[in-house]
Formats: sequence, C-alpha cells, structure tokens
Amino acid sequence: MDLHAKERENSLYRLIDNANLLVLYLDVFGNISVCNKKIEDITGKSKEDIIGKHWLGLLFRDDNTAMKQQMFKAVMDDSIAYKRSNNFEGVIIDSDNNERFISWSISPILSESKELEGVFLVGNDITELKEREASLKKIDETLKNIFSSIKEYALYVINLDGNITYFGMGAEMMLGWQKSEIIFKHISMLHTDEDAKSNLLFILEQVRQAGHYEAEIELTKKDGQRFPVMLTADKFLDTEGNLAGYIFIAKDITERKKLEYQIIQAEKLAAIGQLVAGMTHEINNPLFVISGRLGMVLEQEGLADNLRKDLNIINAQADRIRKLVDGLLKFTRQAPPKLETININDAIEAVLPFLSYHKSLTSKINIEKDLAINLPAIKGDLNQLQEVFMNLFINAYQAMSEGGKLSIKTSKFMDRFAEIRISDTGRGIAPHNLKNIFMPFFSTKKDGTGLGLSICYNIIKRHNGSIDVESQVDKGTTFIIKLPFS
Repeated sequence: MDLHAKERENSLYRLIDNANLLVLYLDVFGNISVCNKKIEDITGKSKEDIIGKHWLGLLFRDDNTAMKQQMFKAVMDDSIAYKRSNNFEGVIIDSDNNERFISWSISPILSESKELEGVFLVGNDITELKEREASLKKIDETLKNIFSSIKEYALYVINLDGNITYFGMGAEMMLGWQKSEIIFKHISMLHTDEDAKSNLLFILEQVRQAGHYEAEIELTKKDGQRFPVMLTADKFLDTEGNLAGYIFIAKDITERKKLEYQIIQAEKLAAIGQLVAGMTHEINNPLFVISGRLGMVLEQEGLADNLRKDLNIINAQADRIRKLVDGLLKFTRQAPPKLETININDAIEAVLPFLSYHKSLTSKINIEKDLAINLPAIKGDLNQLQEVFMNLFINAYQAMSEGGKLSIKTSKFMDRFAEIRISDTGRGIAPHNLKNIFMPFFSTKKDGTGLGLSICYNIIKRHNGSIDVESQVDKGTTFIIKLPFS
C-alpha cells in the first residue's frame, strides 16, 4: 500500500474511531468487523471482545429486551432483504445495566454488481436529549443529512498541510470530483479565486482560535462553476487530542439564495412601478404637444433641407420617448391574467412563425425544438405568455447576429410545473450583469429600453411561476420558466 493510500486509510479510521457516534460494520452474516471507541465506552467491552461477535449479542444482552430486539432485527432484515437504508430508534443496555436511547442509521453496503457486502450502522446516543424534543429533532435531522443525504451536504477533511484526506459521497455529488481525483490534492482546488483563498486562510485561523467556524462562502465545482454554500468548519483531533486537520461540512444554498433574490427583486419592482406610474402620465401630456407641433411644422412647404433634417431627428427622438413611455405604461399596468386552459407547446409553436416577419432579425438561426409529449395543460393568459415567449425569442436572435442555434425545450418539473428552457448560442451575459437582468431600465443593448425582461418577469410572477437565467460569456444564455399545471 502506498503512503497516500495508507494515510487516507488512517485518516478515515481516526475519523470513525473518534466520532461521538456509535459505529459498527457487519459482514453478511451479521458479525462485527469494525467498531469504534464509543461502542466500547457504552458496552464496557474491549475491541477484542467485540470483533467477530454477532451484533444481536452485543446490543441486546438480556431477555427483558426481547421485544425491542425483534423490532430492531425486523428493521435490519428489511434493510438487508431490500438493500435499502433505514432509520430506527431503540434502547440498548450499557455496562452499568442502564437503558441508553440510540438513534440508528442502517446502510447496506453493496458491491458494483449490487450484491450485499456488509451493513454499516451509525448510532447517536440521545439518552440525555430524549426529553428535549426540539433539540432531539434538530440532531436527528443533522445526523440524517450528514450520513444519508447526498445532495445537500458535503463532508470532507484536510490535514495540516491543507491536503484533502477524506472526501465523502455528498462531496462527490455536490462538487463533481471523484475521490480518486481529489484525495491528497490541496483544498485550494475548491477555493479558486483570490478572495476565496484569502477567506480560507481566515476560516482556518478562526477554527484554530475558537474551535468552530460557520459562514456563507462560495465553493468551486470541478467544471469551474462557483456556487454558494453554508460552510461549517471544526477541528479534527488525533487519538491524543492534538490538532490533526480540519473537518468541513458544506450545504448547498443555491436555491435559498435564488429565493432571497426573487423576494428583493419583487420589492424593487413594486417600488419602481409606483414611481413610473406617476411619471408616465406627466411625460405623455407635453410629449403629445411636442409631437403634434413637430408634425405641423414638417408639413409646411419651403423648409430648408438642413432645418427639415434637424426636425426629423427631433421627431425620431420624440418617437423613441413615446415608445419608452408606452413600455412604462405596459410595465405599470398590473392587469391580472385572463386564465384559460393552455397547451404550452401549442402556445410556443404559434409564436415561432412571427420571427420570420421581423425584419431586424437574421435568418441564419437554426431552431431546435424538444417539446415534451403529453405535457399537462396550465392555466394562463395566452396573449401575455406569448408576449413573454416572443420577447425571449427576439432577445435570443439579437444575441446571435452572426447566426447560431435557438433551442426550445419543454418538460415536467417535479410533476407540478411545466418547465420551458429557451437557449441561444450567442454572446452571453457578463456575470456582473446577471443580477440586474430583470430590473426595469437595465439593458446591455445600445437602443434598448430595459423594460422587456422586467415585463416578462411580472407576467410570469402573475401566473404564480418563476423565471431564471443562466449564462456564460461567448457561450450563450438560457432562460428557465416554470409555470404550475392547472
């Protein structure tokens, strides 16, 4: 065994042996192959007395626990027979003949061919917390998430040199790295930009001084994507209580941050809506007079060419202001949608032909459709939703002035929503602009009013849906719309 493999094994062994949890590994016959110090402390037995013995004899040592023994055995048999994880709260007798309440997590370990290789038991001693139900619930949830969840939590350990010595399944799923790819690589692989690296040094210093640190930071996945997490860091001690490294637990909070952003966005849009509602009325009146007078002057004969040219420029700018005001009026009108049953695929198909009549759009666009068959209907305002699709399609075309591909995909999301993905292969949106993309008056186009996407945002919100955007510069942009089924 090479030194790296040996150190990895030792790190994992120390993590298990020093955990404040009961840890057992059983072979296919139910005999104990691995146990940790917590098991020894509670049962009063040494490892030599435990290894090789059947788990029932260790955890249930008198006839008074026969019923509890059978209940636990039934749960264990279910896990083995159906090769699935289970949770069980039971009672065992400790070395002083007292009852100890243990919350168990049972996980069958399967080979690549899906054959049973053993059973992993993790138990949390909740005796002192039994009467405090609120605290007990929090501990149960934390335990379940750490050992069972593979999507929300990532557990990894580094040594004092900053090299990763343990990388759990949750970390693999969340960050995209396989253990073999990242073990003994430096933790800076997960903290790529300079701010993140400085922040990492600060975190480690805080753990050294206070023993614990918790904060929101950004980590980097294998593909280079950065995402927000709630990171908890603690000391990792060796068997003699000396600092041997650091334990990290990261929870992906991307969805929470999106929700927070949507709430802030809605509040901003509401405030801006109230402001512009009054402004548009005051602008429209003098604008009507200006446009009328200009029209009368331009109809006069004998105007000098240079004067007529200047007046036409003024008239064109007045028309531009009128379009902006019309957009503002549209933005501030919070008309509720006129709901009807809509097939979202049909609504999209009906909009696409109009793109060919739009003179400003290039014809060098390849449209690729992937529309889900038998997609349930939604309740919505057909005109408003088609306005959203038309706006997004035109934006996609304009982002691909030299040609490209427009992809339109519909599908089910969580069996509750119709999801529409509209993607282009255009120039993309810079990261610092993404957070403002739905704000009124914000535009990256030279002649844009900055109202199109904010109007789309309001329409989708009034349909109890959501609209999000993903983009990479020079690679393209995807708008994701979710609308509830009727």
